[in-house]
Amino acid sequence: MGDFNLALVIVAVVLVVIVFVFNVYLLVNYQHPDDKNQAYFPKFVVVLGLSVAAISILMLPADVANRQACRHALYNGACKLTLPMKNLWLAVYILDAVLVFLIIPFAMFYYEGDQDKSVGKRIGSALCWVGVSAVVCGLVLGILYGLVGKVDFTVRHLSSSTVSFPSSWDFSSSQQCLGGSKQCAAYTASDASKKTWTMRTTFPEYVVALATIVGSVLFTIFGGVGIACLPLGLIFSFVQRPKAVITRSQYIKEATELGKKAKELKKAADALHQEERSGSKGRKWRKNVKAVEKELLQLEEDVKLLEEVYPQGEQAETAWAMTVLGYLAKLVLGVLGLIVSVAWVAHIVIYLLINPPLSPFLNEVFIKLDDIWGLLGTVAFAFFCFYLLIAVIAGAMMLGMKLVFITIHPMKWGGHSYEFILFNVALILLSSISVIQFCSTAFAYYAQATAAQEIFGHTLESLRGIRFLYKYNVFQIAFIILAGLTLVYYTIFGWRRKKTSGRFQLSS
Repeated sequence: MGDFNLALVIVAVVLVVIVFVFNVYLLVNYQHPDDKNQAYFPKFVVVLGLSVAAISILMLPADVANRQACRHALYNGACKLTLPMKNLWLAVYILDAVLVFLIIPFAMFYYEGDQDKSVGKRIGSALCWVGVSAVVCGLVLGILYGLVGKVDFTVRHLSSSTVSFPSSWDFSSSQQCLGGSKQCAAYTASDASKKTWTMRTTFPEYVVALATIVGSVLFTIFGGVGIACLPLGLIFSFVQRPKAVITRSQYIKEATELGKKAKELKKAADALHQEERSGSKGRKWRKNVKAVEKELLQLEEDVKLLEEVYPQGEQAETAWAMTVLGYLAKLVLGVLGLIVSVAWVAHIVIYLLINPPLSPFLNEVFIKLDDIWGLLGTVAFAFFCFYLLIAVIAGAMMLGMKLVFITIHPMKWGGHSYEFILFNVALILLSSISVIQFCSTAFAYYAQATAAQEIFGHTLESLRGIRFLYKYNVFQIAFIILAGLTLVYYTIFGWRRKKTSGRFQLSS
């Protein structure tokens, strides 16, 4: 048992290091070229936020493995070498909330501050905005907690009469109570025995519950789209791959057209910058800014594609060979991802939407894998949970989202400044809480008696005002519908190549 826990600790430490290294790699490749060798604080926040999101997902399998370390003990405390998972969960939740509601907004306000101001003034301005946001959020949470911060548990009130101690017991499946009563057994009691037990939840649990609800909305949108677009995007990327290298004359022709397009966009950007200086930032100006940003992203994609189909330099043949191998890797990963996505959707339908469940499905697969080797089922469980988070990230990168005050643009490789990256990190952090809750529900049979289930328990599903969202599986149904719509979209439009747009002009 001690060796098992030692291996678990070693695996946990190694995974944490791998997660941090991988997120640094993502940051380096997604950041805008102008942000290199500067803005170190936002970079640290991005790496920390993505790492917390990934580690929080991996903690659920660790929770399961931690429980299995003492599965032969009479009680969990009998094993003194287990990880303190409940304390770790609370620490991760607190860090998640601090990042989403304090540190990331501060980094965004500081990064977007006037570069001509001193560092002290930019810090003071960012702290002011974060303070106002914190006060508003605190007031909203306090009011909601005071009004509806209660949980309503549906229970059965069971009772039994008393009789003299008999010489023999006469019980059957139809008569399980003493004295002819039927109110002592939950299965035979009448509906009148159902009662509602109301109690006030703790404020931290209420904050976690509300954050989970907000994250569930984002998870449903991004996860539903991502579970389909993640594998299909890789497969159709292979389908639309360049088949051969173009000639030099074709390259010159295409490069000339892209150069003209770049000049048009520069002219439009200069005009918008002049309008900004003059103070005329109306609806038309914002519309034109979004149009320029969209055309700029398309131009960057066209330039990247042109570089792929006409590699230059001494290693041109090697570069083309790596391009071909890259597309083949996308095909293989896309097929494997499609199998995992289909398994996820099938599991949601079989185990969550149908009542009673037709089969434990993936739960039973994980249990059988554990019988082969102690951590094999846990590794498979971790893979499915982490795949769901990757699907959420893929959905956020592809879809983008328009909110009231800000537009979240689809993430592109090497093309974003930190205000966009930070906002997407905040969305991923919020979604990660819901991914944990979703996985603990979807794999409840396998992940039973874990600290995660103790924290979530029935409190979230019994919270006043929102329990019907879980009672009627609203999020799961919306998840399946969005996945189906994304599949239809890729089936109809995924085969088509994007056509290059013509001459760009600002709307007048």
